[in-house]
Amino acid sequence: MSALFTPFTLKDVTLKNRIAVPPMCQYSATDGVSNDWHQVHYATLARGGASLVIVEATAVSPEGRITPGCLGIWNDAQAAELAKIAKSIKAAGAVPGIQIGHAGRKASANLPWEGDDHIAEGDPRGWATIAPSAVAFGKHLPKVPKEMTKADIQRVMADFVAAAKRARDAGFEWLELHFAHGYLAQSFFSVHSNTRTDEYGGDFAGRSRFLIETFDAVNAVWPKNLPITARFGVIEYDGRDEETLSESIELTRILREKGLDLLNVSVGFSTWEAQIPWGAGFLAPVSRRVRKEAGLPVASSWGVASADVAERCISEEDMDLVMIGRAMLANPHYPYALAKELGVENPSWVLPAPYAHWLERYSIS
Repeated sequence: MSALFTPFTLKDVTLKNRIAVPPMCQYSATDGVSNDWHQVHYATLARGGASLVIVEATAVSPEGRITPGCLGIWNDAQAAELAKIAKSIKAAGAVPGIQIGHAGRKASANLPWEGDDHIAEGDPRGWATIAPSAVAFGKHLPKVPKEMTKADIQRVMADFVAAAKRARDAGFEWLELHFAHGYLAQSFFSVHSNTRTDEYGGDFAGRSRFLIETFDAVNAVWPKNLPITARFGVIEYDGRDEETLSESIELTRILREKGLDLLNVSVGFSTWEAQIPWGAGFLAPVSRRVRKEAGLPVASSWGVASADVAERCISEEDMDLVMIGRAMLANPHYPYALAKELGVENPSWVLPAPYAHWLERYSIS
């Protein structure tokens, strides 16, 4: 019996297997509104056999977009189109999830295939960025952000709450808060980007405050029977890994006690000088430690797509879910390929019946 193809239940949501599609930005929206590209893209991924499909990073405000092409959920028109996507994901047999976030100092960037750098000053496509401190990321993202006032902090928290309400009402059944990848929440936590001396900076408690208060505010409006999760960079690979990881685990414990249901373990990406040890399942030991020491379910991505690595991550309890992204883009029916490789009985039935019927009845080697 393959561990990868066992169910997983979190609150009132049961996933049919342990394969989830993580948020992957498509950079194809106009004014934050999704379109036919997104509708077809997400329905296709959902038909492929993954149990959970999480819609890409969706900005809680215009300034929170990574690029002008990013999705948004700061108004009702955006939410109405996203509701169609949630419905199509569910109809295709997967649980519809969404990630909401704010890009902070990494916002106002060109599309990746147009430079992936900050939009030049004076270009009308760009906008002013905000962050906990007036510290630029550097390299290709040199724009110095405005240091947030306490009023800014409260406004952004309110934006997260409004976004969560819209996601709830749009029919999403799994919420992920984007607290990772050097974006706004991660910037508050990281010593590389937070030099504040007030209650939102300094020591561990101060650097954690924005994340905790934002989580509390969102959790208050998210349905108690549905999972509320976060993607968080628990390690930076910057030479102070043990300190960062220990603090991250402590923050995860705090969030678990407040109601966090699962942590999607990732890298901080708060400094361009990080030395990340890319490789197959390189975060597995890290996620295992978070799972054990923080005491809650975890997921992770980055090199977990191969059948042997994915199966091992679940069977050895490194993770509760594996997030498979690029392999799903290359082959939206990738779970079927995994099921065949792992010897799952009747692997075609990983797919919807209209596909499974033909694959099962007319098997071709």
